[in-house]
Amino acid sequence: MEQNRRGFLQRSVGAIVSTVAYPLIKPAQASDGQSQPKIPRWRGFNLTELAGGERRQRYEEADFAWMAEWGFNFARLPCSYWAWSTKEHWMTISEAALQPLDRAIILGRRYGVHINLCLHRIPGYCVNNGAVEPDRLFDSPPDSMERALSAAAYHWKYLAKRYKDVSSDVLSFDLLNEPPFMTDQSRYVTIADRLIDAIRAVDPHRLIFADGADLGQTPVVGLANRSIVQSTRGYLPKAISHYTATWVPPNEFESLGQPTWPLIDTRGSTWDRQRLRVELIEKWQPLERLGVPIHVGEWGCFNKTPHDVCLAWMRDLLGLWKEAGWGWSMWNLRGTFGILDSGRSDVTYETFRGHRLDRAMLELLRSN
Repeated sequence: MEQNRRGFLQRSVGAIVSTVAYPLIKPAQASDGQSQPKIPRWRGFNLTELAGGERRQRYEEADFAWMAEWGFNFARLPCSYWAWSTKEHWMTISEAALQPLDRAIILGRRYGVHINLCLHRIPGYCVNNGAVEPDRLFDSPPDSMERALSAAAYHWKYLAKRYKDVSSDVLSFDLLNEPPFMTDQSRYVTIADRLIDAIRAVDPHRLIFADGADLGQTPVVGLANRSIVQSTRGYLPKAISHYTATWVPPNEFESLGQPTWPLIDTRGSTWDRQRLRVELIEKWQPLERLGVPIHVGEWGCFNKTPHDVCLAWMRDLLGLWKEAGWGWSMWNLRGTFGILDSGRSDVTYETFRGHRLDRAMLELLRSN
């Protein structure tokens, strides 16, 4: 059964000719002698159909077609393992429930959009309501961590086996979404090492991403020798990106006032393009000097921030990433952070194939 299924997926993906060409992933030699990957400057969006863990969801072909039409080539798929398993039975995986991922990989190949499969909720951890997990990867005794880590490794090993015949030019893995704030990265390094080893035991050549520590905001030097990509974020300052967002703890906002750009925070400090360079670029350059590729896995702006402020902040972020040669993946394509159907009250939308398109934001993204 498994051999037949993998053969079908390989034929389905391999038979479709990509309409967008991009460079193949190639190895590079890091300064410490370890082989490091080299990746294209992938740009695109997070597609969130499986992020909540609901069953019977599907990725829309139109999303892939429109991304390709607009010149984008990357789709990060944040997924909850609940979409194919349960917290009560971690080691039980429904093969049929993985069909949406099969479809996404085929659609990505069809339209020249690289698929980055991320476990937004992994056994033992989620940045949203992670306490419901029966055992936890972080903030738990070693025996609890081990139970969760065994289950997390099992899921990645299963996915690695399922997609072993799909090239890393088409598909990459992102271990887990936004590890928590931490004063010591050693536990996270232990977790990531175990997950990387589980994947590579089945699929030695799979391209792997690891999110930075502290919700993706801090580089992890302890993983620099694992020949992976590290994924950062573009949400600072949160007073701009998440203005009035109720799911963000109040102490994470630099200011609670009406956003402006540049922004003066509650401490009297200025947030501008230079501050973004320090916080979001220079912080990661030690990893780059070790040959580690950097990609911005998530960024975007909630729809309550005034549109002109949002675009001015985006323009500085995008310009910095373009200078650095980093790709990015915006949260999201459709929805309150996106370019389609975002529900902003101060935008004159363009009607686009049954949707409301923020043309000004789209053209800013396309130019960077």
